[in-house]
Amino acid sequence: MDVPTTNVELVPEKETIKEGKEGCPAFHCDLCDTEIVYKITRVFLPGLAAACVDNTTGGLFRSPASVAVDMRKEMIDYLTQRSESFVAETIILEGGTNTEVSDHPYDIISDFVDDFASSKRNFFSRVSGWLLSEKREDNIDDFIQEMEENRFWLTDRREVIAQTLLKNVDLKNTFHCDKKFHTTEELAEHVVNCGFRSLNCKNEGCTVVVCASKLETHDSACPFKIIPCEQKCSDSIMRREMDRHCITICPMKLVNCPFYSVGCQSTIARCRIQQHCSEDFHLHLVFALQNIHKGATEEDLKERVDQIVKVCHSFNI
Repeated sequence: MDVPTTNVELVPEKETIKEGKEGCPAFHCDLCDTEIVYKITRVFLPGLAAACVDNTTGGLFRSPASVAVDMRKEMIDYLTQRSESFVAETIILEGGTNTEVSDHPYDIISDFVDDFASSKRNFFSRVSGWLLSEKREDNIDDFIQEMEENRFWLTDRREVIAQTLLKNVDLKNTFHCDKKFHTTEELAEHVVNCGFRSLNCKNEGCTVVVCASKLETHDSACPFKIIPCEQKCSDSIMRREMDRHCITICPMKLVNCPFYSVGCQSTIARCRIQQHCSEDFHLHLVFALQNIHKGATEEDLKERVDQIVKVCHSFNI
């Protein structure tokens, strides 16, 4: 049975803007960290797929697709309720256990998704070895792919839910803006400068969207950023191509002296080989002659080097 293509679903209602008491801010900035929101949306489909597969395993008349719509509604309701009661749960946990609990919204919401999926396992799933089987993992992966192909739960709809959940559990306001304003004009002025506003990376080829406060951090590691060669040649290269450039065509790549096999142990930049060979011409001759005339004395070698140099000079070599 194919997954329904309908995208009618319940989503957490956004708080409507109401005039507050006189003197109290009534307009809220609702911007969030786009990277974290996207990460959260990525855990919804695997969680839903696991819940649907485990809930219908062993059944003769039900398939994961047949329960997907209802299961999605239950999942949204569950996640919303858990996120809204998160403050109370945190106080209870801190007072009753020494176990460290992550305060990162992604970890918190991922745990909520796992808890929901676990709660939907039927009797067969619980008592059999199904939870550890490779077939289960394959079925979950197949159902995720089926939902994606049928556009069952579109990313933009998941993002709306992710933003609501994020605001509920981000108690330190690290990943969303909590500023409030008295007028729509003040809010509009803030939004265009808010650190959580979404910006596209300006490096050609990069499609990443980040919040303004993280753009500089992203730029410092963006693989599409054009930067000067790490080996100090005159070229500027895309960051992701830097390693290949440095070990292949870079003129500053270190190489062995051409006379390495006869005794010169120098390593020099490829662009300076000619200069090195010219400056150490006499030394290279000594190394070469030592290999040819292994029994020759130092004086004999010096004399032979002088003779070769004179011949080279006579031919302007």
